[in-house]
Amino acid sequence: MSNTRVLVAGASIAGPALAHWLHRWGAEVTVVERARALRPGGQAVDARGVTKEVIRRMGLDPAVRAACTRTLGARTVDADGTVLETFRVDDDGGDGFIAEIEILRGDLSQVLYDDTRDDAEYIFGDRIAGLTQDADGVDVVFAGGGRRRFDLVIGADGPHSELRAMVFGPHEQFVRRLGHMLAFYSVPNEFGLDKWLIEYQASGRSAGLRPLRDATRAMAMFSFPAADVDIDHRDIPAQKRLLRERMAGLGWSTPGILAHLDDTPDFYLDQVAQVVMDRWSSGRVGLLGDAAFSSSPMSGQGTGLALVGAYVLAGELAAGGWDPGIGFAAYERRMRSFVEANQEIARLNARSRDVRGPEAEPGPDFTGEWFAELVQRAINGVELPDYAGVPHSGAGRTVDHLAGRTGDLGRSGVDA
Repeated sequence: MSNTRVLVAGASIAGPALAHWLHRWGAEVTVVERARALRPGGQAVDARGVTKEVIRRMGLDPAVRAACTRTLGARTVDADGTVLETFRVDDDGGDGFIAEIEILRGDLSQVLYDDTRDDAEYIFGDRIAGLTQDADGVDVVFAGGGRRRFDLVIGADGPHSELRAMVFGPHEQFVRRLGHMLAFYSVPNEFGLDKWLIEYQASGRSAGLRPLRDATRAMAMFSFPAADVDIDHRDIPAQKRLLRERMAGLGWSTPGILAHLDDTPDFYLDQVAQVVMDRWSSGRVGLLGDAAFSSSPMSGQGTGLALVGAYVLAGELAAGGWDPGIGFAAYERRMRSFVEANQEIARLNARSRDVRGPEAEPGPDFTGEWFAELVQRAINGVELPDYAGVPHSGAGRTVDHLAGRTGDLGRSGVDA
């Protein structure tokens, strides 16, 4: 039984997933989240390949599938709504453009929180204001005035990670913009949407609608070029003004979707960007998920990186006797190639949406065998040890001895 005390910053997806595995291996876990409650809604996220195996090992497959959007597939349309292309949920063994496990970010966050709320201490409405580490631990000062000491601190607080800036340096050192912005928010389903995602694209911009479990609502989606934009990710009024300006004149159902911009409860807009770092740890402080290696929503695999990363990070720390030097190094070795493949796919997808002049280089060709191999690395390109020899608390569910299982999947696509 470990007495290791771990502080995790962030209670979205990576943080609670890490709390699950840290508790499984016997650590005492505290999760601090600056928001006062879990954030609902958000974009739909997917689980493919090895990520599905991690969810199964957590014992959460039934709960996750029960919360899925139940989308049947996706259709691209022209300005008149005529269907141009169709992608089905069972394409590529359920790991295609629309994955068989597709769930709203907020719903997955709720599943993970419900799973860990009795096993980890959650502190909402607070954040890490400062920390000092030495050879034996980390002294943490909280914005609310509290002071505590931990053995390890993990930042799972997203691409705008405050902990990363505090320990590793300013955001500009690590954030790589891909030249686009994405926006999501829920709207009344007055558009006749059934169980199919609909998307319209023109001149580098797109508008779309995703079905939700609540058939009276739908999730709006927008993307647009934004290489020239620098906007505060917390200034919601300015973000809404920007979205209206950039989507003006786009056809299809765009005006009707924008009409609900001011009455939506869950608006989100941000740069399409990646976090690229040479190392994900410094002493007793480590990073996980988007804080360490955001691949951007254009990879379709951000959730997979978070869930698989949580499994590997906790397992390697425990297998290394909670020695941060050993555990963090092994975590990086196992995850690096998997991360890089997903980031490359996102960069290619972003390039495919760029508006090209007559003399510009052609966009990526996604039909080659090289791309199929890249997709397989991005979906299944990491070994999942079973960590069978790791002493643990005995709490939770049994971990199956399925070392290295990656499945037998054919050619697969990813979310663009």
